Amino acid sequence: MRVGVSGTHGTGKTTLVEALCEHLPGHVAVDEPYYLLEEEGYEFANPPSLEDYHAMLVRSVRSMVSRPLSSAVVFDRTPLDYLAYMTASGADPEAPAVAEALQPAFAGLDLLVITRVTAETERVMPPAQLPALRLRVDDALLDLVYDDPLGLWGDIAVLELDGPLDGRVGMVLAALGQAVS
Repeated sequence: MRVGVSGTHGTGKTTLVEALCEHLPGHVAVDEPYYLLEEEGYEFANPPSLEDYHAMLVRSVRSMVSRPLSSAVVFDRTPLDYLAYMTASGADPEAPAVAEALQPAFAGLDLLVITRVTAETERVMPPAQLPALRLRVDDALLDLVYDDPLGLWGDIAVLELDGPLDGRVGMVLAALGQAVS
């Protein structure tokens, strides 16, 4: 199975990805594009610019399409994340070239998991950098998922996680038809 975990920063995506890989036999985690690009020598602005978000979107697409559709993988972020960051920063998410570039990345994705900013993430997680951007991205992500202006993920099962952090793994496994071990 191929699972993509998306959400704004500080919502527990990486923790969830790691836990899912422990519960899903044979699944591997794919690091988020920010870290992959850093390893490749990319230098980000602080805060990241639209060009940085675009670079992460392109790297995310590359990560997803480089894995066979039959692979057992959990992606820490999807191109949807960077589209939301770009949208929250004022870019137009509906440019025709965007849909064409993203379509192959979402092909074969079995589940798109959205982690949300919640009262619990605010209480439990370390204080978020750029809190206003974080909330704008959280909103933009939901708008993109449910409005699907590019027609890319309408056939993919979407699971929005806005409940307790300790119940997230079980919810994802249930959505995948897996028993919690």
